[in-house]
Amino acid sequence: MATATTYGARDHARAQEGSRVEAMPVVPAGTWPTPPCEAGHLLWAETVAGGNYTHKVLARGTELRLTDLRGDACAHVLLHVADRPWERLNVADTVKVQWNAYLGEGQLLLSDQGRVLASVVADTSGRHDALCGTSTLVRNTERYGDGTPQSGSPAGRELFKLAAAKNGLEPRDLPPSLSFFQGVQVRDDGSLDFTGSAGPGGSVTLRAEQDVTVLIANVPHPADPRPDYVSTPLEVLAWRAAATEPGDPLWEATPENRRAFLNTAEFLAARGLA
Repeated sequence: MATATTYGARDHARAQEGSRVEAMPVVPAGTWPTPPCEAGHLLWAETVAGGNYTHKVLARGTELRLTDLRGDACAHVLLHVADRPWERLNVADTVKVQWNAYLGEGQLLLSDQGRVLASVVADTSGRHDALCGTSTLVRNTERYGDGTPQSGSPAGRELFKLAAAKNGLEPRDLPPSLSFFQGVQVRDDGSLDFTGSAGPGGSVTLRAEQDVTVLIANVPHPADPRPDYVSTPLEVLAWRAAATEPGDPLWEATPENRRAFLNTAEFLAARGLA
């Protein structure tokens, strides 16, 4: 189909309606071919290409499942409270409050206010990282020759800037991120050992404990030693569920969990949100 004229370009664009490619958002999400819940409850369905990003505002109680489809995805994730972006993921507090530097099922993702932004309710991968953050423009330029968003080797922070701007956030609003599906372990001498992926099909499910803005950059982990820029598709699905409540094993798992959930519940109650 000729696209040399405006009419031709319009006809060509309209002819794409209904087409599906591997990496794209599906709208409405309920038309996703294999939903993990009732199709009408699916709120977000997207496959994010390697070297790309996505974002969404999710309501409290929503569950978000990330899946490493081919074994070389790395989901770098940031969370901001939807109407109070100054309250955001604090990786340092997430690690130190829970006495654990390794993410997995049962861990909480905390803000610097001591409140829960999201909880990890399921994990089949076990290869995650809360220590290294994401890649930068300078680092990717040194390693791959370029790190700009439009290049073949975009840096995670550069993609986060784009996702942030689409949600009214600025670069100064971007703290260190968490990474899912590419792991790191701390050696006895304090150095880091890159453990890589658990293989294709690993997934992690997060539950939003407040209304949150989710930013995701799917780019290679900064500690990945491979000389090539290797990043494969990431599946993102979200559906309606319910926030964690008192008596839930996750709420009662540790004294730190209880305090973080109580902090969150008190704040939400004071605002009439819970």
